[in-house]
Amino acid sequence: MDENKMEKQMERERIESEIRCLVSRLDAPTSDIGDWKVVKCYEAKLQGHELPYDLDELMEERQKVRDRINELQGELESV
Repeated sequence: MDENKMEKQMERERIESEIRCLVSRLDAPTSDIGDWKVVKCYEAKLQGHELPYDLDELMEERQKVRDRINELQGELESV
C-alpha cells in the first residue's frame, strides 16, 4: 500500500472512530446527553411532573453532536 493510500485509510479510521464515539454519547446509559435523559423527561411530562433535566439545554447539546456527526460523514465522502 502506498503512503498516500495509507494516510487516507488512517484518516478514514480516525473519522469513523470519532463518529462511533459521538453516536455512543447519544446512546450510552451513562452519557450526560444520552437518550435515557430524553426518555426521563418524556415520562415526567406524560405524568405531569416537573422535568428532571433542562430539556432545551439537553436538546441543544444533542443537536451539536448530531451536527458534528453530519460534518464528519461529509468528510468521509471526500477521503
